[in-house]
Amino acid sequence: MLGMSRERPLRLAVCQLAPVVLDRAATLAKVEARVRQAAEEGADLVTFGEALVPGYPVWVERTEGARFEGEAGKDLHARYVDQAVTLEAGHLDGVREAARAGNVAVSLGLIERPSERGLSVYAASVFVRPDGTLGSVHRKLVPTHEERLTWAPGDGHGLVVHDLGAFRVGALNCWENWMPLARAALYAQGETLHVMHWPGNLRNTQGITPFVAREGRSFVVSVSGLMRAEDVPAGVPHRERIAPEPGETLLDGGSCVAGPDGEWVLEPVVGEESLRVCELDPELVRRERQNLDPAGHYSRPDVLRLEVDRTRQRVATFTGTEEA
Repeated sequence: MLGMSRERPLRLAVCQLAPVVLDRAATLAKVEARVRQAAEEGADLVTFGEALVPGYPVWVERTEGARFEGEAGKDLHARYVDQAVTLEAGHLDGVREAARAGNVAVSLGLIERPSERGLSVYAASVFVRPDGTLGSVHRKLVPTHEERLTWAPGDGHGLVVHDLGAFRVGALNCWENWMPLARAALYAQGETLHVMHWPGNLRNTQGITPFVAREGRSFVVSVSGLMRAEDVPAGVPHRERIAPEPGETLLDGGSCVAGPDGEWVLEPVVGEESLRVCELDPELVRRERQNLDPAGHYSRPDVLRLEVDRTRQRVATFTGTEEA
């Protein structure tokens, strides 16, 4: 879109990328390369799908993941935890450096293994500022269906928005975007660009994307992953059950962008890796807020209010000092 206002449009890069399944370093290398590519194309923000690093756990469904004490489930979960991202260990440093070098913000879906929560993992949306500093880490509030067999539930600590040019950017993971109060928590902070991270499925993105854009009177990007049989390396445990058919597509993408009027800016794309760049004009948000502003003149805080707890969950609180 060409800018209609005096403010500079935001250049948004939508990266539909496949992981190297259960290989953190190789997948992060792909992410870093796409961050650099987006920067070369003048992007202000580059977005990636849910659980991209080190991959969405498609194996839970395909290997009888609900079987209690099942050997396949244990094998794959052990590898998943090992290849998850621990921010304190510096695993994301290469992405942060690529962002800093290119002066581009990054919104990335990954599997986080925080050092203070044992060996549990979380589906997280991480925001990296253009200077390479870490803006926020939002852990998915409610894992969906079979995801609950591998991901722990998150908290409200990362329900924040970030100023980026003329926009305020927020993000939610996958089916969190169906949670009205989670969306409302971001609307209440002045969100004007909403990022939806998805593992990769057209049926998820093509309906909800224009709906939430129209509801929030904001730009909405649904950014999806992709996974094909060839993206599952030979060394992955139980590969023959996860991807038995050569050429099979396990996750098909569906990345797209809708404007605040609910119309497509970028229509969904399936079946291929891509990096597409579009321009978002903040004037269009203001135009559509003329008749509906969900956290402004079309809200009734005297009748309806939302309370959000941003406390980062901890297992224990320690007082006093350690003794030798």
